[in-house]
Amino acid sequence: MGKITVKDGTEIYYKDWGTGQPIVFHHGWPLSGDDWDAQMIFFLDQGYRVIAHDRRGHGRSTQTAVGNDMDTYAADVAELVEALDLKDAIHVGHSTGGGEVIRYAAKYGKGRVAKAVLVSAVTPLMIKTENNPDGIPMSVFDEIREGTGTNRPQYFKDFNEAFYGYNREGAKVSQGIRDNWWRQGMSGGIKAHYDCIKAFSETDFTEDLKSVDIPVLVLHGEDDQIVPYELTALKAAKLLKNGKLITYPGFPHGMPTTEAATINKDLLAFFKS
Repeated sequence: MGKITVKDGTEIYYKDWGTGQPIVFHHGWPLSGDDWDAQMIFFLDQGYRVIAHDRRGHGRSTQTAVGNDMDTYAADVAELVEALDLKDAIHVGHSTGGGEVIRYAAKYGKGRVAKAVLVSAVTPLMIKTENNPDGIPMSVFDEIREGTGTNRPQYFKDFNEAFYGYNREGAKVSQGIRDNWWRQGMSGGIKAHYDCIKAFSETDFTEDLKSVDIPVLVLHGEDDQIVPYELTALKAAKLLKNGKLITYPGFPHGMPTTEAATINKDLLAFFKS
């Protein structure tokens, strides 16, 4: 475990375990690298080198007031990758982290990225616009901003119910998973979390998706209440030159945690293919 200082002085915290082909995990909003626990330990045991960083403003990284946008997130990843001299790496991103992965791969990944995975990802574009008429209205993201900016402790307590599908009839609720989500969220900075809502909702990744020619696996739950798969995964897979899509009936947004056995199996098959 360590930290690097990127060019604007921000410290980026990361975990780096094992040897072998590197896998870099990119977490979702408003979490930290700890959200990949179920994957880190599994793929470490499979002989991979596993790396998970805390995005600027999140987790144990600097609580930044500036640079909380997708271009800067990708630039931070590029500095981390160079500092660790990662080559032939696989980059796996969940939700906001999926956007970070594809922006990084498109801008900086040539010669360093072997494969990428977009899990429950916000790509290609979340918000409703003239060119994206079936997107999510701005009012939904304004509500997330309001909750985050004015009542973050309680809002984060409530938000993760839908994140994990725990509001569905018959769901087996884990209070520990809910508490851990809240712990990770509250360890980050409110300004970075607030700004990141714009980054994950309004960034258009269409050209990034079109430009990458590495193999990209797109995984998405069909009962994702946070990032609906019809708006994202189905469109993203069509834009990729070398994409593969797997959707899962009934799986929620937080499926890397709640459905880790299935997700890890499919990730491993893709890594080895």
